[in-house]
Amino acid sequence: MKATTTAPASASTAIPGASFPSHQRSSRIAPHSHIRGLGLDLHGYASVNAGGFVGQDMAREACGVVVDLIKSRRFSGRALLLAGAPGTGKTALALAISQELGTKVPFCPMVGSEVYSAEVKKTEVLAEVFRRAIGIRIKETKEVYEGELTELTPTESENPLSGYGKTISHVVISLKTVKGTKQLRLDPSIYEAIMKEKIVVGDVIYIEANTGAVKRVGRSDAYASSFDLESETYVPLPKGDVHKRKELVQDITLGDLDSANARPQACTPINIGGQDIMSVMSHIVKSQRTEVTEKLRREVDRVVKGYVDQGVAEIVPGVVFIDEVHMLDIECFTYLNILLESPMSPTVVLATNRGTSLVRGTTDIISAHGVPVDLLDRCLIVKTETYTPEQVAKVVELRAAVEGLTLGEGVLERLSVEGARRSLRYAIQLLTPASILASLQGRKYITLEDIGEMNELFLDAKTSAQSMS
Repeated sequence: MKATTTAPASASTAIPGASFPSHQRSSRIAPHSHIRGLGLDLHGYASVNAGGFVGQDMAREACGVVVDLIKSRRFSGRALLLAGAPGTGKTALALAISQELGTKVPFCPMVGSEVYSAEVKKTEVLAEVFRRAIGIRIKETKEVYEGELTELTPTESENPLSGYGKTISHVVISLKTVKGTKQLRLDPSIYEAIMKEKIVVGDVIYIEANTGAVKRVGRSDAYASSFDLESETYVPLPKGDVHKRKELVQDITLGDLDSANARPQACTPINIGGQDIMSVMSHIVKSQRTEVTEKLRREVDRVVKGYVDQGVAEIVPGVVFIDEVHMLDIECFTYLNILLESPMSPTVVLATNRGTSLVRGTTDIISAHGVPVDLLDRCLIVKTETYTPEQVAKVVELRAAVEGLTLGEGVLERLSVEGARRSLRYAIQLLTPASILASLQGRKYITLEDIGEMNELFLDAKTSAQSMS
């Protein structure tokens, strides 16, 4: 995942007077923005502090073996269970597995308690998540006009339906490639599509000749700045002629096709080859949640299998991550066994922080991690270890660099002690409010006094529980 800012190598021990790294673009920092993969070398061994990970060497190496099994298609019918205390990186490991499999691989996270919905059955929620995690990569060869947009000129005319106002009669655009430039006179509906995609001069786009569909590829690299990390995607100037035949690759999921066909007016399966996938997606309505029948799913599978046999489409199994899996009940666990046996099952990663406990939905079945034995037998179990104070310090230093924060003298040592004594998440959560306090006092770095005041304002879970007892 992308970080938004960069920090100097000595961000954690900056002297007073140091400044925050300057940047022009910013986006939301997620809890796992720093995770970029498992951080393994060519031989499958964990590299020190690589991929955004700190520690967890054995767990990372085990997940690397699972990734190799998935790529070689030898992991079907099984699941990976990540077991460990809270805050030991179980979700980060699942996300890293998804990134190791590729950027276009669907990753569908959920929490065990999500199945308890008032709208649909528990098993239906699980089935929907599994279907969303199975991608379909469709390859089509189409005639397109592709290039960097250098001119965008709409032409207005009098509205023939009324004497007031004007309307767009046509639009003139110019597309540039390495080979040359071509000017096009297009229908006003294409101008509306360009505005809807928020395309401006300098963007690299392509327009399908048959359907008029407009797609923004990215920003031309001629406009790239000197920043190391940016939220914008820069692409090179296209080669060849503006008008060409191009193989387009579009990604969709089985869940998308199920939703598009579940509407009453959509009685027949969608003909993927007969229309653009974006037009298929436009049929999906986000109204009241409805269940998809098993008969419809079988019909969609049959149609997709036909396109796979023709070489038009390719199945891309994704990753389903179920956190707090012990929150599922015995009915869900039984249905999970059926889903794992499906020939189109995605990779399933489960996570739990429970030891031996009662299986939910029963009164007498006690099992390891709150998961029935028949499902545990299908799982490869990986344990995550608790962090040492040195590893906590590395994690805090990494998060400070990702968030562009400067730590004063002694702050890193104080936070590492807090993380080891209380919890890693608590230590990380003190960073941002402490930086706000520092900025209010006119400082550009966090001091020990800021951390001390945050300790007084915000309690960790253990202290809060003791104060209420």
